[in-house]
Amino acid sequence: AMAGAGAGEDDAAWERAISAAVKSAPLSPFSAPKTLTLDGAVKSSTGRLPSPALFDRFPSLEELSVAGARLSSLAGLPRLPALRRLSLPDNRLAGADSLAAVAQSCGGTIRHLDLGNNRFAAVEELAPLAPLGVESLDLYQCPVTKLKGYREKVFALVPSLKYLDGVDAEGNDRLESDEDEEEDEDEDEDEEGDEEGAEDGEGEGEEEDGEEEDGDEEEDGEEEEGDEDEEEGDEVRFLF
Repeated sequence: AMAGAGAGEDDAAWERAISAAVKSAPLSPFSAPKTLTLDGAVKSSTGRLPSPALFDRFPSLEELSVAGARLSSLAGLPRLPALRRLSLPDNRLAGADSLAAVAQSCGGTIRHLDLGNNRFAAVEELAPLAPLGVESLDLYQCPVTKLKGYREKVFALVPSLKYLDGVDAEGNDRLESDEDEEEDEDEDEDEEGDEEGAEDGEGEGEEEDGEEEDGDEEEDGEEEEGDEDEEEGDEVRFLF
């Protein structure tokens, strides 16, 4: 019964966070949002996402970001038929099941997946991504990145991959022009955001920059998450 109560309270918290995020989404009140950013908005007591019904309302969602929510499972990720970008950094995710849930939810459309600072420890855990069209994958600060031959193995496993942790198979950083080619819409915004991000910081910041479609959003998310989470821990992370 306790678990049920926890899930109920969690759902209420998610509901509030989603309402707030929808209100602040840069869109007219009459159209469904294409972007939902819930970074640091909920600390899940169950380690799970809210009941699928909460996200079912957003079938046109193209970007979803749920950073720092203490997620250890992606059970309940509903079918999101338009999702191109999924950002789940700073959680507790591990194992092939998490990525199987991603494949079921948005396998046909997903192009950018940010799993930075989670608990993926073996290349095999990434197997559900192999048949998808993921072009950009971030696993920075996951244990798997320390394995010998990590980069070669991941590129071999996911044939569609162009960038791993912001760098291509030959070791070149992602260029702004690549982002523009990929994204037909919002081209101007993209370019602006990417340039800003590139000037602001290198290393971690730049990697995350690629994950978010525009730089402004990424900076906001980062700050928010910092305030709500352990501020020091976050700052330390971006100093490296």
